[in-house]
Amino acid sequence: MTVMPTVPSQLRMSVVICVYTEERWDDILAAVESVRDQSLPAHETLLVVDHNPALLRRLAAYYGDGGPGAADREDVRVRVRMLANAGPRGLSAGRNTGIAASTGEVIAFLDDDAVAERDWLHHFAAAYADPAVLAVGGRTVPAWASRRRPPWFPEEFDWVVGCTYRGLPPGRVQVRNVLGGNASFRREAFQLTGGFATGIGRDGDKRPLGCEETELCIRLTRARPDAVLLIDDRAVIHHKVPPARERFAYFRTRAYAEGLSKALVARSVGAQAGLSTERRYTTRVLPAGIARGLRDALLGRPGGAGRAGAIVAGVAAAASGYVVGASRARGSGGAGFAVPPLPEAGARAEAADAPPRPAQGHA
Repeated sequence: MTVMPTVPSQLRMSVVICVYTEERWDDILAAVESVRDQSLPAHETLLVVDHNPALLRRLAAYYGDGGPGAADREDVRVRVRMLANAGPRGLSAGRNTGIAASTGEVIAFLDDDAVAERDWLHHFAAAYADPAVLAVGGRTVPAWASRRRPPWFPEEFDWVVGCTYRGLPPGRVQVRNVLGGNASFRREAFQLTGGFATGIGRDGDKRPLGCEETELCIRLTRARPDAVLLIDDRAVIHHKVPPARERFAYFRTRAYAEGLSKALVARSVGAQAGLSTERRYTTRVLPAGIARGLRDALLGRPGGAGRAGAIVAGVAAAASGYVVGASRARGSGGAGFAVPPLPEAGARAEAADAPPRPAQGHA
């Protein structure tokens, strides 16, 4: 019999799901339903729509009064609120909008193409029994469109598709940073740091940059050196991997973009902090992965040589992106992104009571 950990009493957890395209309509509904089905009820679920008025109207009709997704407003397990991204286009500003409008003591983030297992929020909440804990992430499992991992795709590079990768320690462990698509933060973390940096995270279908959660977590531990950031691999979500992301072309492009992002982070926080985890990854985890792939190839196991080659290609692409990104950052004289302040508590309350409104472009 599994004994669930005790959670802090009266801890309110808001869930923010950022959405941007009607092409993911079914995925969005599945993500919301997985939050509704949590063993520990969410205080609220916020859908932040990224400059897509048609999607905002459709969601408001679906979850509003009389809509097929409507539910008893007194039931906090099913409460869903819709709002427009109040900042520049992109995931970071969408998350910041959700943070400002939320009312929970903890804000959890779920990707719009992912579903959370039933005890996801319970495991997050249990970790916050320790007041030093300011962030908790979980384990993200790939849900391949082809229903199986491509034989050449190394587990060490699952971060390419937004998932937990081989090399992260198991269990509940302290880490430098959590991974943004499956993460939670105490509200105090944003009061200390401001919020996610804009100009570094994803922006719809543009080049898939990232690392905004890495940069935020480093800023957080600088502002509060005694802060504890954790990953608990029992807090599981399943992240959809569409066919286009199972291809080597996407793998290489995403690795290159990661290099660009790492260069921006290193420029902002310094290479020692910005690349501390990556040094262990490139000197220990990846060589072991290459050796494992070559061994599998010698044993006649499918995909071994491909996985070894993909690791080498991924490292080369990321290194190229880092060189280009570092050069651009030096040329521009800055990090190339901004850290916006978040509204005060009064502004949060006003935003929480406001009805859904169409997106109006960049703030």
